[in-house]
Amino acid sequence: MMRLYIEGVGLLGPGLNGWAASLPILGGLQDYVPAPAIVPPSALLPANERRRAAQIVKIALAVGAEAFSAARRDPAETTTVFASSGGDGETIHEILSVLASPNRELSPTRFHNSVHNVPAGYWSIATRSQAASTSLCCHDDSFAAGLLEAAAQVSAEGHAVALIAYDVPYPRPLSAVRPIGDVFGTALVLAPERTEATFASVELDLHPGPGTPSAVAPGLEMLRQGTPAARSLPLLAALARATEARVIVSYLDDMALNLTITPMPPGAGQQTGSPA
Repeated sequence: MMRLYIEGVGLLGPGLNGWAASLPILGGLQDYVPAPAIVPPSALLPANERRRAAQIVKIALAVGAEAFSAARRDPAETTTVFASSGGDGETIHEILSVLASPNRELSPTRFHNSVHNVPAGYWSIATRSQAASTSLCCHDDSFAAGLLEAAAQVSAEGHAVALIAYDVPYPRPLSAVRPIGDVFGTALVLAPERTEATFASVELDLHPGPGTPSAVAPGLEMLRQGTPAARSLPLLAALARATEARVIVSYLDDMALNLTITPMPPGAGQQTGSPA
């Protein structure tokens, strides 16, 4: 079992425009109303990089920046884990369309944006970070894999790690064979010890045998089932309710992550790092 301390959260999805604005919805105090996600341009990037950035990069930067602002940590000094089930579907579609056409001249920008770790690259540019970074995917269980990787690094290395998870739909015809419901991104800044920014702890246990994943409210449940990164919603809802809770997140066919969430009043620990 591993214990993590949560210092900051970022969130962006349909009808979920930031963590603070989404708290009443996730906490069950306000009905969820689906609406197109508002993906803001990132002020972290230089103008040229901002123009070239794909939607998935903008999502990753938005949720990452929100989480670090709450955590009051310097992103340039913090290890990161990026998790996505399939990367940038729009770029993959455009590349395959060009390769299937008579004119196979591929835009360098498209090629540049096609690699799975491109959000990590833009993040390092935006934050001037030279800290270690991991980019991974695990199909529908990518959020669970990312959380497990981040937890392992926090526990083994004894320093903070930010998990940034995101997904975007594939265009047609790829969407017919790999449907992803909607855009979604979330970020968690995780620390090995309690600090002034800590507002909850999470005990994580990798349990052998399949578990029944925790569900959320009906509208949000459709999002959770349809978008891999949104498998984070039961954890986010538990954090929003600020009550002790147990959450199960499925992981592969024969395992599950059992999470025990305990709220903590902020300001009781010793802050480390410097403000973002």
